[in-house]
Amino acid sequence: MAENGNGGEFSFGNGDARNGLTKIATNKKDGNGAVCHDDSATPVKAQTIDELHSLQKKRSAPTTPIKSSAAASPGGFANAVSEEERQKQQLQSISASLASLTRETGPKVVRGDPATARKAETPKVAHVTHTHPHFTPTIAVSDSALKFTHFLYNLSPAELYEQAIKDEKGSFITSSGALATLSGAKTGRSPRDKRVVKDDTTEAELWWGKGSPNIEMDEHTFLTNRERAVDYLNSLDKVFVNDQYLNWDPENRIKVRIVSARAYHSLFMHNMCIRPTPEELENFGTPDFTIYNAGQFPCNRYTHYMTSSTSVDLNLARREMVILGTQYAGEMKKGLFSVMHYLMPKRGILSLHSGCNMGKGGDVALFFGLSGTGKTTLSTDHNRYLIGDDEHCWSDNGVSNIEGGCYAKCIDLSREKEPDIWNAIKFGTVLENVVFEEHTREVDYTDKSVTENTRAAYPIEYIPNAKIPCVGPHPKNVILLACDAFGVLPPVSKLNLAQTMYHFISGYTALVAGTEDGIKEPKATFSACFGAAFIMLHPTKYAAMLAEKMKKHGATGWLVNTGWSGGSYGSGSRIKLPYTRKIIDAIHSGSLLNAEYKKTEVFGLEIPTEVEGVPSEILDPINTWADKKAYKETLLKLADLFKNNFETFTNYKIGKDNKLTEEMVAAGPIF
Repeated sequence: MAENGNGGEFSFGNGDARNGLTKIATNKKDGNGAVCHDDSATPVKAQTIDELHSLQKKRSAPTTPIKSSAAASPGGFANAVSEEERQKQQLQSISASLASLTRETGPKVVRGDPATARKAETPKVAHVTHTHPHFTPTIAVSDSALKFTHFLYNLSPAELYEQAIKDEKGSFITSSGALATLSGAKTGRSPRDKRVVKDDTTEAELWWGKGSPNIEMDEHTFLTNRERAVDYLNSLDKVFVNDQYLNWDPENRIKVRIVSARAYHSLFMHNMCIRPTPEELENFGTPDFTIYNAGQFPCNRYTHYMTSSTSVDLNLARREMVILGTQYAGEMKKGLFSVMHYLMPKRGILSLHSGCNMGKGGDVALFFGLSGTGKTTLSTDHNRYLIGDDEHCWSDNGVSNIEGGCYAKCIDLSREKEPDIWNAIKFGTVLENVVFEEHTREVDYTDKSVTENTRAAYPIEYIPNAKIPCVGPHPKNVILLACDAFGVLPPVSKLNLAQTMYHFISGYTALVAGTEDGIKEPKATFSACFGAAFIMLHPTKYAAMLAEKMKKHGATGWLVNTGWSGGSYGSGSRIKLPYTRKIIDAIHSGSLLNAEYKKTEVFGLEIPTEVEGVPSEILDPINTWADKKAYKETLLKLADLFKNNFETFTNYKIGKDNKLTEEMVAAGPIF
């Protein structure tokens, strides 16, 4: 494949000073350091693909059917179209997707793998040169019109394994049957290289400026990058095309097309999006959104708005996304999530960066939390059904998972701690950037040689208690998780609507800054709506929708601290996981609603006086601190951090009057 040659593989070393060029910076920095970096990672230090490859080894399709009204006749497909005609329509659709804006046409798209295709399927170029006598061939026939690109359409996992192992260096089958692969120099997202086209519509609708993850670019620059990506894809012998869905709610699902150069990317998206049935593919039609993933090829750093050789570009008007200069697959997943954060609220549907599960009695809980707060651990419960682990929509129909798969962290994964994830890593699963033993192909999940951000992507039905289809009724509980390393937030607090909005917009957690050199001071992190890197509108818009839906459907908000008690990190101790589980159980069962409550100072949180199975003295954090003065000082310090962070959002008016904004601000700490 072309991407394994010198022209388009990995760009190692300092991408900002390639060949002695200085860094090009053509747009102002937004000065914001608070963007959620839950899966961004330091680029790999390897200088060559072989060096990266050497780090990887140690020496010593499931389908998800959705019942569709389109799947009609009992004996066959809905539309009585011949196979030949259907394939012709599909080829035309994909050729149109790959059409370049400044070339006359897209490539002649041919079905199948060029390595196995018959010679007759790839006509000689001379065949195309019969042109109209009034035009010279150089004008009438563009470069791309002479090109034959084979497309590999919605391949099965087994077929994608074969393609990856045959053509992509660093792809191997592990002992569990999963496909291990490398994402190149970038092993995490590049939030600073993400751009959104600012036009008349998006300028008015989107959140721009301080605190926002949306960094602008213009339409012309987007089209320049799109041209570069499409030309690169058209230059390849073959491309992979996935046509899939987002959102399990059939009324509000979105059709997406992913055009990529790597089998790894195609398998990743096969797992992460919702897989159509053959009947649904028959009637798929034109996609609502298209991704052009030319990640092996860098962007031109002299292009306006570019600050590195990586660019991830969203154009909401064209419903397109272009990826250049990064092969990290998570860019596609989170790019589509950003799109859903724009499209769904327009339909009155709230998009949420949350986990979601459902009890046997139909009670649904949403779990919000940044990295390290226990969101995955606490939303995984053998007594409850998993609706999804990361991305959801809350509509008038209830909740629905946006995705068809899970993207789990693998660092230090063990069968004992997380058996469901461990067992899901089997044939069909993609393992990113893991290290394995060269001979046995057994993965060492503790090894961080390539990156700490090792990941597994697998279909959601690989989890035994997943609820298929991934939909549920309206949530009864909205649980906001914080790992408070300052040790001053209570283990559990019941929130009113204004407090829920305040803490939802704050998106707080505090983790230990680092263990080297004796650094023990906790570091506060705030990420609006618990996913600032992906939201498109102003955070207060999502918060107002959340409050409205909670009020309408009678949901209760909770703030649960999974962090420290009895002192900050270094002097106190982390709240025991069994205690937190008892608290979550009491929320699910409804028993916590009937407890007696008292109010804390400063944050004004309602805390229960007792929870079954939890020592009562830890429920009020002041009880657990030996030094009461230090507790009050730390509490005020945290309150001050909350207040400073929230200043970004206080000037935004919700609704016609400012009442809701005022209530929300008043729900914060008072001191």
